[in-house]
Amino acid sequence: MKTIRLTTAQALIKFLNQQYVEFDGKEQKFVKGIFVIFGHGNVLGLGQALEEDPGELEVYQGRNEQGMAHAAVAFAKQKHRKQIMACTSSVGPGAANMVTAAATASANNIPVLLLPGDTFATRQPDPVLQQIEHYHDLTISTNDAFRAVSKYWDRISRPEQLMTAMIHAMRVLTDPADTGAVTIALPQDVQGEVYDFPEHFFQKRVHRIERRVPTAADLKDAVELIKQKKKPIIICGGGVRYSEAADVLKRFSEKFHIPYGETQAGKSAIESIHAYNLGGIGVTGNLAANLIAKEADLVIGVGTRYSDFTTGSKQLFQNPEVDFLTINVSEYHAYKLDAVKIVADAKLALFALEQELEAIGYRSGYTNEIEAAKEAWKAELNRLYEVRYNEQGFTPEIAGHLDEVLPEFHESFDSCLTQTEVIGMINELIDEDAIVIGAAGSLPGDLQRMWVSHQPNTYHMEYGYSCMGYEISGALGVKLAEPNKEVYAFVGDGSYLMLHSELITSIQERKKINVLLFDNAGFGCINNLQMENGMGSFATEFRYRNPETGRLDGNLISIDFARSAAGYGVKTYTVYTLEQLKEAIEDAKTQTVSTLIDIKVLPKTMTHGYESWWHVGVAGISNNPKITEAYTKKETELKKARKY
Repeated sequence: MKTIRLTTAQALIKFLNQQYVEFDGKEQKFVKGIFVIFGHGNVLGLGQALEEDPGELEVYQGRNEQGMAHAAVAFAKQKHRKQIMACTSSVGPGAANMVTAAATASANNIPVLLLPGDTFATRQPDPVLQQIEHYHDLTISTNDAFRAVSKYWDRISRPEQLMTAMIHAMRVLTDPADTGAVTIALPQDVQGEVYDFPEHFFQKRVHRIERRVPTAADLKDAVELIKQKKKPIIICGGGVRYSEAADVLKRFSEKFHIPYGETQAGKSAIESIHAYNLGGIGVTGNLAANLIAKEADLVIGVGTRYSDFTTGSKQLFQNPEVDFLTINVSEYHAYKLDAVKIVADAKLALFALEQELEAIGYRSGYTNEIEAAKEAWKAELNRLYEVRYNEQGFTPEIAGHLDEVLPEFHESFDSCLTQTEVIGMINELIDEDAIVIGAAGSLPGDLQRMWVSHQPNTYHMEYGYSCMGYEISGALGVKLAEPNKEVYAFVGDGSYLMLHSELITSIQERKKINVLLFDNAGFGCINNLQMENGMGSFATEFRYRNPETGRLDGNLISIDFARSAAGYGVKTYTVYTLEQLKEAIEDAKTQTVSTLIDIKVLPKTMTHGYESWWHVGVAGISNNPKITEAYTKKETELKKARKY
């Protein structure tokens, strides 16, 4: 048997260079590159290997371990999970920073390969710098924290373990049913240890992503259910995009007169203006989708995890005769809601189901309900676009919470922009093939409801984990995946302050991204949540501590975000009017460096819930009558929801 003498780290890099995927007969490299932040736990192992011979791997210098890993997640998501990035960090805090990104990947079923450094396998120098000691178990290190958030986890304590570990890593990374974060912990001494690896370990490997074929029995069950139903609704989930099933779903809806609502992951699989596309569904859904969903007698979930936001905490579907049919490549997700299930690839399943339903002449019983719902929402959308602030008698979309703060904000920030009018103008001004990205705060709700996607795959929302700080890092990942398109990150001031360091990487790599920063001086989404459930405004506005009260209820804090970002080399703008916004967007299009538009928007001018309910924990006892009222309302709504 021929062997190649390499360090563990060198062998890992050589192996990654030889991994390919094949999908529908198309073959491509699976691992495009690797994000690195070096420390003593990886610089002399993986760092040395990458310096000496990276192969075709592109090496990117991260700025924050969580940020670079989020960029890798966004890259894989935009590539429909057919190509990935790896990430390496040092031991200790560098590794711990990636735990959040691992959770983001696994929650969304997006493949990412994480290679954190680890403490010494020999234990000779223990405790090393950044090592946590557990006197009851010396095998535990920071990297064990990845176990809960990884779909596959391993620690390479001997060089020869690398071979089986990486074969299993590729198995999970290319598994459409159960992919996510894969963590391979690499003790720093083992990275540099030498071993005679068999030459065949480095042969070209093509991992075929197979489309799972629906069974005849599953199809029969589905047809029996559908033919009894008059008003079905389809939920278009992320699996539609990853399966590349959009055209089949579009034809299916047209042929059988069945409307569909979109999840955050499924949005823009099909353009928003399609006749049967109702738009966002659920807690962050719009009026059209949610009204049709309430009356539906069958819910056909295609590639969806049925999250609480999609189902309105299982309360959205109110027809007493409602049943569920799920098409999902994952058995786990297919079993949810006691659904009749087709465990199969979304594209193949829809195509087979189409043939069966066509044979029996099925058509839904809708008359003009779909068109009426869409027209009503179109009128409401136009109203949202035109919400203008006036000092006398203005009622914000989220009324009765902080009405008295609006004049204060107007005076402090010299702006009277509303969030809905700003989103409407941006939607009108940016190119139709531009990609918008977001993750947290009130913006995902506004975008799922309001954003009109004119072209497929131009809406990228991380909402499985709704991770604050994903937005700008994710924009970089999307730009690396789609270098010829403009990318716009929608981010609130709260998320921006949490993590925006990969702006520097975008400058370094000359990969232009555009940041649309909505500054409403607080965590506006959570402020809505607390006040809607009886609390006051508590520690969610950005205010100075008041020396008189000792609480955070002083004046609003004014931050010049544009000035800060300009110091990085970003082209920046600050806007207070719609005209300034228009000028900024048009000028940003002409730039070759990353841009940031600091938009001052009035609090409470985001969209509301549109016939949706979300189950959140409310105090069962309180001296505040508003909280008691909110608890009673929660219990009442809970009675309308499915138990499981």
